[in-house]
Amino acid sequence: MACIAADTLTTFGDIRLGAHLDHNHNKIQTFGKTHMGIVGSAAHTLVAERAFNDKDVKADFSTRDSSFDTLIRLHPVLKEKYYLNPKDQEEDPYETSQIDAVYVNKNGIFAMYSLREVYEYTHYWAVGSGACYALGAMHAVYNKYKTAKDIAKAGAEAGAEFDTSSHLPLTMQTVKLASSA
Repeated sequence: MACIAADTLTTFGDIRLGAHLDHNHNKIQTFGKTHMGIVGSAAHTLVAERAFNDKDVKADFSTRDSSFDTLIRLHPVLKEKYYLNPKDQEEDPYETSQIDAVYVNKNGIFAMYSLREVYEYTHYWAVGSGACYALGAMHAVYNKYKTAKDIAKAGAEAGAEFDTSSHLPLTMQTVKLASSA
């Protein structure tokens, strides 16, 4: 099994929008059979919902390679249809897509980053402002807890406890991994 967990707080600078005030507080989006947590700008949620369903993007996050190909198709769509500002740092080797995310599906645990890097993880991973706390907590409990859900929950709860831009309640999605994942 693999599990993705996320806090439900949205922030706008110093303003905090908690789950009780936000009708769309769930940060985990589902595209086909992939559950994804996108971090960064709140605008990414609406853009991703539309762009990942765009016929020109043909989103496929089933493997590392198919995810990379999706990101290559996605980048011009982000620039042309959604007015993405592809500049970040002047010394960056590539234009940025400005999106970082972690996602799970039957093939495993993956993350993508703004320069179109895609990683596949063997045990757990975290992104976002509370990632360092989440990674530490998941590392500490990985060999002690029996379920992916309990491990992911420990990570997300640690992030929400110590990171000022994170807050409970959590949302979670669990997937059964294919036998080769």
